[in-house]
This record gives sequence, C-alpha cells and structure tokens, in this order.
Amino acid sequence: MLHRKRMTVLSLGCIGLFLVLASVHLSQGQSSPGYVSFWQQFMHDEQQWNFLLYQRLPRFVIGCLAGAALAIAGMIMQTITKNPLASASTLGIHSGAYFFVVATTIFMPKMSGAFPLLVTFSGGLVAALLVWVLVGKALDPVRVALTGMIVSMLFASLTGALQLFFANEVSGLFLWGSGTLLQLDWSGVQFAWPWVLIFIGCALLISRKLDVLLLDEATAIGLGENVGRNKLLGWFVAIFLVAVTVAVVGPIGFIGIIAPHIVRLIGFRKHFTMIIANMIIGAMLLIGADILVRLVSQTSELPVGAMTALIGGPWLVYLAIQMGTRRKGATSSATLGGHDFFRRKGVAIIVAAFIAGATVFVSLLFGGTSFTPVSQIFTDIAHNLYVWEFRVPRVLVSFLVGMIMAAGGMIFQAILRNPLADASVLGVTSGAGMMAMILLIVFPSVPFYFVPFGAIFGSLLAMAIILFITYRSGFQPVMLVLIGVCISAMFSSIIQVLIVKAKLHVTQALTWISGSTYGSNWEEVMAALVTIAIFFPVIFYFTRTLDIFAFNDEAAIGLGVPTVKVRFAMVIIGVVLAGISAAIVGTIGFIGLLAPHAARRMVGSKHQFIFPISVLLGGILLTIADFLGRYLLAPNDIPSGLMVSLVGAPYLLYLLKKAGRVSVT
Repeated sequence: MLHRKRMTVLSLGCIGLFLVLASVHLSQGQSSPGYVSFWQQFMHDEQQWNFLLYQRLPRFVIGCLAGAALAIAGMIMQTITKNPLASASTLGIHSGAYFFVVATTIFMPKMSGAFPLLVTFSGGLVAALLVWVLVGKALDPVRVALTGMIVSMLFASLTGALQLFFANEVSGLFLWGSGTLLQLDWSGVQFAWPWVLIFIGCALLISRKLDVLLLDEATAIGLGENVGRNKLLGWFVAIFLVAVTVAVVGPIGFIGIIAPHIVRLIGFRKHFTMIIANMIIGAMLLIGADILVRLVSQTSELPVGAMTALIGGPWLVYLAIQMGTRRKGATSSATLGGHDFFRRKGVAIIVAAFIAGATVFVSLLFGGTSFTPVSQIFTDIAHNLYVWEFRVPRVLVSFLVGMIMAAGGMIFQAILRNPLADASVLGVTSGAGMMAMILLIVFPSVPFYFVPFGAIFGSLLAMAIILFITYRSGFQPVMLVLIGVCISAMFSSIIQVLIVKAKLHVTQALTWISGSTYGSNWEEVMAALVTIAIFFPVIFYFTRTLDIFAFNDEAAIGLGVPTVKVRFAMVIIGVVLAGISAAIVGTIGFIGLLAPHAARRMVGSKHQFIFPISVLLGGILLTIADFLGRYLLAPNDIPSGLMVSLVGAPYLLYLLKKAGRVSVT
C-alpha cells in the first residue's frame, strides 16, 4: 500500500511538473513578452496568437511526440538486451540513421525527400543488425555497450567523410544532425503523429510479452513464449519509433536512457504502465531540455541534443557505475589471444621493418601529382626545398605518429585485457577533439597553434574524469571501459553541437576532427621523435609486466605486480601518447585498435615482441593512409583519418566478430 501511495504521489508530481514546463515552453520564442505577459495577452494579441499557433505549438507537440517515442524505444531496448545503458544512441542506431540520411541526401536526394522514414528506418535497422551480429545472442551488457560505441564510430567516420567532401549538399543537415525541435509549421507533426501513436499502440499490445522477457529465457520458454519472435517484435517497434523521431527532429540522444530509468525509480515494473509513464517522462525531459537550450541561446537556434547530452552524460556515467559495481566481483575469462604465425620473432620484426622502410620510401616518391624517379629522390631531398620542407616531414610524421598511436593502443588493450580497447573507445580522443573544437569555434581569435595544446588538455581531462570515477573500484577494467564509453558518447555529442556552431569554419573543423597530416612540419617531426625517445623505452621495460596482466588481477598480485599502481601509470602513458597524437594530426582512430591486434596474430602473446611489431604496423598503416589520401584524388587531399577509417573498417568488423568468441571484460 505504501509503495502504491509513493508511486501515485511521484506520478502526480511528474504530471504537474510536465504541465508547468509546457506552460513555460509555449511562452518562449520569437517576440515573447515574457511568461506572465504572454499568458495575459495572447488571447488579445493576434501576433502572439499566430506565433503560438504556427510555431510554438508545433514545436511543443513534436517535442512531446519525440520524447515519448525515444523513451519508449529506449525502454524496449533495455528490456530486450537486459542492459540499462541500451538506447538508440549507445547502440549506434542514431548514427546509422544519420549516415543513411546524409548518404541519400547526396546520392539519392529524391528518395531522401520522398521516403524519409524508409531511409532512417533502414539506417537504424542496419546499425542494430550489425551490433546484434557482432555481439551474438548472449547480448552481454558490456559487450553491447562497447560494440554499439564502435559501430557508432564507424558510421560517424563515414558520415564525416561525406560531410567533408559534399559540404554544400549537406550544409542544411548540420543543425538537424544534432537534434532540433525547430518547427516552422505543422508539417512535421502531421507526418509524425500517426506513426508514433500506431507504434506506441503496438508497444502496448506487446507489453505482456515484454514482461516475460525480463525473466530468464528458460522460464519464458517454459511459459510457452516464443522468445526470439518477441524480441524481434520489440526491436521492430523500437527501431521504428526511433526512425520516425530521427526523420523529423534528427538524432536526439540520452532521452531513451534517462526516462526509462526514472520510470523504474518511481516504481513501475509492468511494461503497460511503464509505457504510459515513459510517454510523460520522455516528453517532460525533452521539453525541459528545449526550455534550457533556448534560455542559454536566446539569439540563435541551438540543437536540443546539446542539452540532452549535458544532462544525460552524467546520468549515463551513474548507470555505468552501477552496472560496473554489480559486475565487479565477476570472474573474468578474458583473453587477448594470439597466434605464432612467425615462429622466429626476429624474422617477423625484420620483415615488418623492411615493409615499413619500403612504405616510407614509396610514399616519399609521390609528390602530390606524380612520382619522382627513384634515381632522383635523394637529390630532391637534398636540394629541393619543397620536398624537404613539405613532403619529407609529412611522410615522417605519418609514420612516427602511427607508431605512437599503436603503442598507446597496445597499452590500453593489455591493461584492460580487452582487444577492443583504444583511446578513441575510452573517450580520450573525443576529449581531445572537444577541446580542439572549443578553441577553433568558440574562440576563433586564438591562434591555431594553441589547438594542439588544447587537444592534449582535453585528452587529459577526459582520462582524469574516468580515473576519478573509477578510483574506488581500483581502476577495474570493466569500470574503465564503461565510463570511457559514456564519456566518449557525451563528448562526441558536444563535438557535433560545436560543428553546428562552426558555420563558416565548418570545413576547417571537419578536417581537423577527421585527422589530417596535411601541412606537417619539422617541428612536429621533432615532437614525435622526442615522444618516442621518452616513452618507448619505458613501455618496453614494462612489457613483461603487461604479459602478467593477461591473467586476472588476483593472479597478477600473487606474482608480485601492484596492479592498481601499474595500471594507473600505464593509463597515464597511454593518455599522454593519445593526446600528443591528436595534437599533431587531429583525431585519428582505428590505428590503436588494429595494429596491436595484427601484431598478436603474427607473434603471439608476449609483449616484448608485440610492442615492436605493433609500432611498426602502426607506422605502416598511417603512412599508407596518408599516401592513399594524396594519391587517389590527386591533386586533392583526403584526410588520413578518413582513409584509415575506410581501410580499417572492414578489418575492424572482422575483429569485432572474432571478439565474439571471447569475453571483453
């Protein structure tokens, strides 16, 4: 009885708060005289009445529809995956839908305009299927979160490439791409409301089947339920609700995480009542976020996705802490794996070094429009100022920074016992990108050479937040990964909002965020060499210790390794390497993921051999990416980061599928 009374009071409180927020939201907007004056005058003021009827009311209604749809979709996804972090954002569904919209806008504009729902649904469905195929039927919560994050990265990279090459064609999508409730008439509402109501009705119809999914699978089957079919129905309803929302207001994150959790905190347990409660809470959250974003930016339109990211980020971290705490005592069966393709490790190092030298040499031969004859290259290096000042440092920076990235990736994967760990997955790269974007866009008068320092500061800030939050857990790998994923999602959302604010500087911002070796100079070569000279001997010294981390922490402590101190020190080294890399070439992902894994496939699991092979492979990968970026569309230049994404994506998909056979925690 007490529980029911508490639920009733909290529910009435939420409804009351929603009504208050509704009255505030409707009073905001162009030429608003203020809250009190508006409600006193609007019946007698024709202009205010028109504003209310044709701008504010459509914005409010679409906010309610979108908030309700996202909240219900998030609830269904969390039920199916049994993962409190599951939502359209964390599972890559938003990124997939956004990519499909951008791609069809460029290559099939008629289809994008005529069938927006089909486009967004297709994108969301592809992303969800990709995550499901890569994770497997077990749907391990940590693996789902991590895989969703990497799938989001893949689609974000592809979207970034299209935005950079077709900036004019997609310039109108930047605001929408960050999520906005801006409505100029009732067309958006007229499009969305039938679909949203139909699929909310469908969710209510399958609510009992969703209740059964909360039980373990054997019990559900014993009750006569077809678990696979029920999950399929749930996925279809959830993705369609997200697709309708994305088609009208763009991808808005975090509502699908926060609202279901609040509903559960109030005390709702049955899905029928949870769906109704999520409609109110989701609408309340999105309307509240829109009020705040318009208070912050009264003179220009800011995406509401910015505010939901700021509100939802800390909430996501809180949920990750809870989930990580529950799994803290779980025994890890993790293994990084490894194969002895080369029985003689020295041969592998010699082969890799030879390929690295050949790659650098071939890259040096290409001058942007043609190849320099082999017999002339050394003469050009010695006497041609263009070759010495531009071509040579660019190739060397590509190779050296690739080595640094690979070293950082190897460290993260070893100490976290996770083949999918990397600075980009842990939010370090996003932190660097966010601070660089702030300097480029919010403070455009600041000289560009301050951007690298901002990137280093951003990476350290991101890792400081992660370490602070995970301190009490002793920097447990599960906690580090979960919090890293959350921080990365939050910072990535902020970067997207900053790109919207970029306007005239958008090309420069997109180029930097994509990662480019264009314009590298000798100072950056020296910075990379100094970094290697300082950190690589330290890393090599700890390679045997990293071998011990392949066992669980108890075994490592038994062998005399102070796991907390070593893990902390290695994380700091990895972050500094990632920050320096981002400072020199921008945010380039995948190198730190691919190179260490390929090295383990070649020389097995001992880090004294993995380390030299990893750094050589990292150098080779980035040098090849830089060369292809200069060669394919010569004399135009494709950012190296995009080339790495395009080259690395197929291998990463293979890696993700392969990782499905082992635990990632």
